[in-house]
Amino acid sequence: MSSTTAAVGETRQSSVGPMIIIGILFFIFGFVTWLNGPLITFVKLAFNLDDVGAFLVPGAFYLSYFCLALPASFILKKTGMKKGMGLGLFVMAIGAATFGQFVTMRIYPGALTGLFIIGAGLSLLQTASNPYISVLGPIDSAAQRIAFMGICNKVAGALAPFVFGWLVMSNIGGFDKQIAAAGSPAEKEALLNGFAAKVHMPYLAMAGLLVVLAIWVVRSSLPEIRASTDNSERAIGHAKGSIFSFPHLWLGVLCLFLYVGVEVMAGDAIGTYGQGFGMTPEDTKHFTSYTLVAMLVGYVAGLVLIPKVISQHKYLAISAILGVLFSIGTYVTTGYTSVAFVAALGFANAMMWPAIFPLAIKGLGSLTEIGSALMIMGIVGGAALPQIFVHLKQGHDFQLVFLAIMAPCYLYILFYGAVGHKVGQHTKG
Repeated sequence: MSSTTAAVGETRQSSVGPMIIIGILFFIFGFVTWLNGPLITFVKLAFNLDDVGAFLVPGAFYLSYFCLALPASFILKKTGMKKGMGLGLFVMAIGAATFGQFVTMRIYPGALTGLFIIGAGLSLLQTASNPYISVLGPIDSAAQRIAFMGICNKVAGALAPFVFGWLVMSNIGGFDKQIAAAGSPAEKEALLNGFAAKVHMPYLAMAGLLVVLAIWVVRSSLPEIRASTDNSERAIGHAKGSIFSFPHLWLGVLCLFLYVGVEVMAGDAIGTYGQGFGMTPEDTKHFTSYTLVAMLVGYVAGLVLIPKVISQHKYLAISAILGVLFSIGTYVTTGYTSVAFVAALGFANAMMWPAIFPLAIKGLGSLTEIGSALMIMGIVGGAALPQIFVHLKQGHDFQLVFLAIMAPCYLYILFYGAVGHKVGQHTKG
């Protein structure tokens, strides 16, 4: 065996352990993130909210990424990625306990604060874990590694609505009838208090698990990686290396903003979309899982095809075209068929994050941490686009509003996959 072959084999073997550990982390924050879909329906009932108020759930959650991703990058420079991941899990635990407590007390601003804290922990975790897995091996195959992480993430996400439904949302139709039949405001309040309290123990248990995981990660054999030395390919003509010297990064930030927006629309807003056709909360409580199953299929396809059959940027362009077509499908059909097209967007969305992230941070060198933080800030698209949707659908046809939001986003993602990621990327070679 040649020394080169042995080195490749050793590198692959040495990356298996870290990938398993990071995969577990992606499973955890996938589960937490994709609870937002059923939580929208839950808080709408527990706090007697309209759609605009209920959609503050993803709003508070994803807004934290925008506020805290840059501070997270500076924290990671001090702690390193490994301790930073542990810290992120601990912050998430605080947020989970806060959310469970304030929901039980039926104090909605407090519950939103808990979600914001969970998002803060996730912003730290994601600012560390995404560049970590991107530079763990060759950058050109990063989409394949992130796809594996995505499978871990979306398996958890597909399970989350069922677990939450089993623990909290069981017999939701019967609860609606109980509320309607309540003989007095006091009786109604008692029913709502009991319903809200059902999240207390699950979220306390989640907080405890996150603390245990934080300790495990810090004490694990996960190697420390410095992205600044493992992603050092530089573009010609940018000797000073200012973050503003990399237009492909800034175009990527906008691309990720729009991508996360359409992902949340397809995953978290699908229940509200179905209710636009007169479906009940009982009918729609598992719809988020259908989107995530479609995403899982997309991730498996990406693992098989990238980079052996197709490059990550070409796959991104194809995914964007599918997004446009499926968005049109939601508008020209009705009922469960239209909802099925929304769920199918999960397949189109699956390989977008794995392709966009490494394309955008490619060649940033010592600026990788801050570039990654800017990308994580783009996650705020998950707060912005759903809010635009619920506001506009109050006065317009909800299917037309959905199409008008989704199609332009996918067209921009198509532009980035075809052209935008190459802007300023004239590398030595």
